[in-house]
Amino acid sequence: MAMSIRTYRCHRIDDDITTISLDEVSLPSPAPNEVQVRLKACAVNFPDILMIQGKYQKKPPLPFAPGGEAAGDVIATGSEVTNVNEGDAVIVSCGHGGFAEAINIESHAVRPMPAGMDYAAAASFQTAYLTAWVALSCRGQLQSGEHLLVHGATGGVGMAAVDLGKYLGATVIATGGRDDKLAVVKSRGADHVLNYSLDDGRMGGFRDEVKALTDGRGVDVVYDPVGGDVFDESMRCVNIDARLLTIGFTSGRWPQAAVNLILIKQLSVIGVRAGEYGRTYPDRGIENQKAIYDLAASGAIKPYVCKAFPIEDAVKAMQMLESRNVIGKCVVTMNGYEPQLN
Repeated sequence: MAMSIRTYRCHRIDDDITTISLDEVSLPSPAPNEVQVRLKACAVNFPDILMIQGKYQKKPPLPFAPGGEAAGDVIATGSEVTNVNEGDAVIVSCGHGGFAEAINIESHAVRPMPAGMDYAAAASFQTAYLTAWVALSCRGQLQSGEHLLVHGATGGVGMAAVDLGKYLGATVIATGGRDDKLAVVKSRGADHVLNYSLDDGRMGGFRDEVKALTDGRGVDVVYDPVGGDVFDESMRCVNIDARLLTIGFTSGRWPQAAVNLILIKQLSVIGVRAGEYGRTYPDRGIENQKAIYDLAASGAIKPYVCKAFPIEDAVKAMQMLESRNVIGKCVVTMNGYEPQLN
């Protein structure tokens, strides 16, 4: 039986994200291979904004709802579904469609929530922590006792790398652009925090401090979702045989690697795409998913969620992210759910 739900939808591609609208639509019964989930929380990520603006590599057909990872309760299952049952609390990996009160999703995209994790944290942890795990454990081969430099450490992906770096036994040096945000990162376990904001608006100035913190050797692994000037300077504060992990380019500039420094330092510059890694190596992808779920269930990792917005204020949530005012993650909530925030 169809049900009426509210969902925020994008009806036209526009740089102005306020053009999306809160619509009431009819959601049909789930197909045989689908699960119907009453959503409680959906993480807000930069791809949500980029999809509305038409700047993301995946372009859903119009109209579409943003929201790529969510959590809620199963309220109906199709006849062929065997992995979850009605009433189960689940994580939904939907790519888009999560800014809604309910969703129909193929059963392979739904997993039980880790024990002890609330909906807001469950909606926020999978992408960030899987990215950090694949980067540090699989691609970077981070070892206990090594020094790890995490850039953009006040965002969701960076904060996940701080958490996992400490779990793996590294000394973690975390960078960011605001002291108040870095104070939160320090409180969550980073050994050292450095503000890389310069007076002229650029990012950098951490090279000498990193060298001082590592007795002149430099770090063994760099986790870089920022790129640009941060990448350039990182190449000058690494140890011999270091690994520089390229996660993204939030600075807006794709850097050019200085090959002479790669040669001198015997440096490995390594690209990280967690989703593609799992698709290329399916068995390893399953192992990585299990690893982060086990860590979440044990309480060893938990996302930092700084703010929750009811679905009516989903645009405000995206604006908060766009203006770089989010610490860790923020979420959109539905169906009366009010999380206890960090």
